[in-house]
Amino acid sequence: MKRRPGGEISSRPLHFIWIADCSGSMSIDGKMQALNTAIREVIPHMRKVADENPNAQVLVRAIKFSSGAQWHISQPTPVEDFNWTDLKADGVTDLGKALSMVAEEMKMPPMSDRALPPVLVLVSDGQPTDEYSKGLSELMDQPWGKKAVRIAIAIGEDVDEQVLEKFIGHPELKPLKANNPEALLKHIKWVSTAVLKSASAPASQSDENSGNYTNVPIPVPSNNASISSTDVW
Repeated sequence: MKRRPGGEISSRPLHFIWIADCSGSMSIDGKMQALNTAIREVIPHMRKVADENPNAQVLVRAIKFSSGAQWHISQPTPVEDFNWTDLKADGVTDLGKALSMVAEEMKMPPMSDRALPPVLVLVSDGQPTDEYSKGLSELMDQPWGKKAVRIAIAIGEDVDEQVLEKFIGHPELKPLKANNPEALLKHIKWVSTAVLKSASAPASQSDENSGNYTNVPIPVPSNNASISSTDVW
């Protein structure tokens, strides 16, 4: 790790985790393909944000959930080395299992006390088929889980938005609604750039929470009204 003059370590780890719904319904009307395309397209933008914020070392990975959950990209990967492998859709929607697995990664160790607040991005098009509240409770029991910036993107009309709101756990943040590929890309880009930039900025680097929800100033979300109203999903 590079050090500044005087011995101060120059960067702190910022963990960015995609939590992706890969249930069978994601195969309908190209939703899975649109998600794969959107994440792949925003990687260069994420790298640019990381380049402009040398105080943070952005580490990306992804977990997928359908019938059970597993790490799609298990190792925290520096964003400059990060590449996306397409997800495939099949099975049910075991969100709780995914949240439990993320909760394990929010413990210390493997998390460092020097880390910046993680960014957790949940993308789903349906309703949990397992006891999601148990996994969410495990996540929120971890200090880094509670401090994390938690964003949710709702694909289509069949999402249980109350579940996503509970995951977000912030009174001023609502799930971002995506009813077509254009909207999904816009939301994916917003969380990959504006939110990432805010999380890696010096204002987020205090060791104590400055508010009840997160010490990261959340930027204004992308406006649904400015996106094409054509509903595909």
